[in-house]
Amino acid sequence: MSVTPGRLLTILIGVAMLAVAGCTSTLSIGTASKHHLSKQHSKQHHKKSHRSQHAHGHPKHHSHAHSRHHAKHHSHKSGHAAPAQDTLVVEPNAGFGTVYSLINHARHSIDVTMYEFADTTAEHDLAAAAKRGVQVRVILDQKETSVDTPAYDYFKSHGIKVVWSWSKYTYTHQKTLTFDNSVSVVQTANLTANYYKTSRDFLVVDRNAADVAAIIRVFNADFVHKAITPGDGHDLVWSPTDSQRQILGLINSAKKSLRIYSEEMGDTTVIDALIAAAKRGVDVSVCGENLDGEYTSTFEKMARAGVHIAYYSSSTGFYIHGKVIEADYRNKDARVFIGSENFSSTSLNENRELGLIISTPSVLSGIARVFATDFAKGTHTH
Repeated sequence: MSVTPGRLLTILIGVAMLAVAGCTSTLSIGTASKHHLSKQHSKQHHKKSHRSQHAHGHPKHHSHAHSRHHAKHHSHKSGHAAPAQDTLVVEPNAGFGTVYSLINHARHSIDVTMYEFADTTAEHDLAAAAKRGVQVRVILDQKETSVDTPAYDYFKSHGIKVVWSWSKYTYTHQKTLTFDNSVSVVQTANLTANYYKTSRDFLVVDRNAADVAAIIRVFNADFVHKAITPGDGHDLVWSPTDSQRQILGLINSAKKSLRIYSEEMGDTTVIDALIAAAKRGVDVSVCGENLDGEYTSTFEKMARAGVHIAYYSSSTGFYIHGKVIEADYRNKDARVFIGSENFSSTSLNENRELGLIISTPSVLSGIARVFATDFAKGTHTH
């Protein structure tokens, strides 16, 4: 095609202007950089059930949850995706908007295993998901019918596949949701809205493919009451399979420090391991629940052995429901356990429970930060 003198002059002027602006003169015709056109994304049994009614009311419904949109980090050197980062949600600070958003954005499937379910926002969101064609399956604990029956009946009447848990387990105390076979939320919290405002709990958004696949396999078996030996994926801790062994392993491996959140402190093997850690020089701190003085003698025994103890005991106020062990924070081998497992023989050896042990820096720092505040404000045992 011939170029007229006028068109040639226009092209030369354009190139000169680009050079002055600091741009290259190599232009990609008809394409645009995707990096500039798309947004950049950052990344035993709960026997008390608080015993008395805490503050009521459902949290506000949030349409957005940042953890839903965190993209996997990519290695620019290798060109391969790095392992997905776990995201920590701290309750009661954050609210349950992360869970609601994941429900509302699910496209294909939602699997829920929940010890106690009494959250009408989550119930209605699950029903709406089922109505738009998402396969929704729910397992509720067969001994917690006084709490779970309203949710069970609602699910049954709204196209949701719901079953009672297998009686093989003393309690199905697990608290996990999985969305589109790609992300799981592993919780210390039940979906019981009455307690959202007062309970210290933790949720971990887990996008590790091996973890999610293992959780789905166990759910599929538990849903039809079929025996299975759970796989641990990359990070998982299952009861009654291996939780006691893994928890003791984490405690026994600690060299510098242990931070413990405990709703229950009734398993002698865990208690003895914490005492042994303190005696070998590990700085052991426990922030626990002690409603009605249930663990006073245990805490006093541990304190005499060098364990630092702070506890809460309000029947209507702040309540320690989280189950956490953080080992060697700020050291290269730091790890943290977060899950549904209480430190009781029933929880570790008879229940269906799920937790995980991870080393994600943001999760470790998040636990350490909130623990420091909670420990300082608790009642101290000397």
